[in-house]
Amino acid sequence: MLRKAGRVDGIMLLLVLFLTGFGLVVLYSMSAYNGQVRFGDAAYYFKKQFFAMTLGLAVMYGVARMDYHMLERFAVPAYLISLALSGAVLLFGDAYNGSRRWLSIGPLSFQPSEYAKPAVILLLAAMVSRMQKKKSMVMSVSVFALILPIVGLVGTNNLSTAVIILGIAVIMIFISNPRYLPFLWILLGGGGFLGVFLSLESYRLERIAIWRNPEQYEKGYQTMQGLYAIGSGGVFGRGLGNSLQKLGFVPEAQNDMIFSVICEELGLAGALLLMLLFLLLLWRFMVAATHAPDLFGALIATGIMGHIAIQVILNIAVVTNTIPNTGITLPFISYGGTSVLFLLAEMGLALSVSRW
Repeated sequence: MLRKAGRVDGIMLLLVLFLTGFGLVVLYSMSAYNGQVRFGDAAYYFKKQFFAMTLGLAVMYGVARMDYHMLERFAVPAYLISLALSGAVLLFGDAYNGSRRWLSIGPLSFQPSEYAKPAVILLLAAMVSRMQKKKSMVMSVSVFALILPIVGLVGTNNLSTAVIILGIAVIMIFISNPRYLPFLWILLGGGGFLGVFLSLESYRLERIAIWRNPEQYEKGYQTMQGLYAIGSGGVFGRGLGNSLQKLGFVPEAQNDMIFSVICEELGLAGALLLMLLFLLLLWRFMVAATHAPDLFGALIATGIMGHIAIQVILNIAVVTNTIPNTGITLPFISYGGTSVLFLLAEMGLALSVSRW
């Protein structure tokens, strides 16, 4: 059957472009001090992020021009590649700051766990749409079991990303299932799975203790400095570029804790505006899912929406010490070439769904 493509969602596209541009400006402000101290180049992080974003925007454009239905046949191979790459990290991965999460190919390094997110979204969308005629309990358990291997592999060294992948799966299965009982069993199974991972490493349990009383632990220093940054910003902030906490007080200010420095420089007003932009983007994902011509497209948009929502909520919750520190980046804003590349690839998928 021939399909006729329309125009992409203009509002979604503008939001994505604005967030990526805003992210670059903010990143330069937050990373200039660390770049100058570590590498003698205030624009060091900016230039690497700019390269990744340029590549990501090109990928987004290419994917948005495609008919997303073509990707259904590649869902299983893409997932198998993510399993292979995640397994390779355990054997040959590079360790930074005590975490083995990167694979290096010549001068380039990337995190396979970031690739696993869109791969899981494609797999679940394809499998659920193919199994929709089966009983809901059978379908839910079967689909959920498919992603446990990647959750296990990723969770070995990157529990926060494993939680995001698990959350994406739960949201997609919940949306596609009219019954609540299978969903309850999935939640219980996922909770037990995470409980096992928490108990395997003592440092994960230590993070819970630090979260409850960060001022009593040396490792609570980052959390305390982030809270100081948030509190000192007031309503309108110190002004872009005028943060004091990023000058070596908040460790890795350009990464996981970037939202705290945004609060310091742009204040409560700037932080609320940024959250509003994310809410608008999530709304456009919902519109794309609602108007998708088939379940496959609706689930792709829903999975991407779940990914962005979970990651934004967890990052802000960590920065404000609402939950224990999990090392989750803020989408489009935090430094991370692999993250922004695959995020923009996902945006291309969402725009492709909106075209059809």
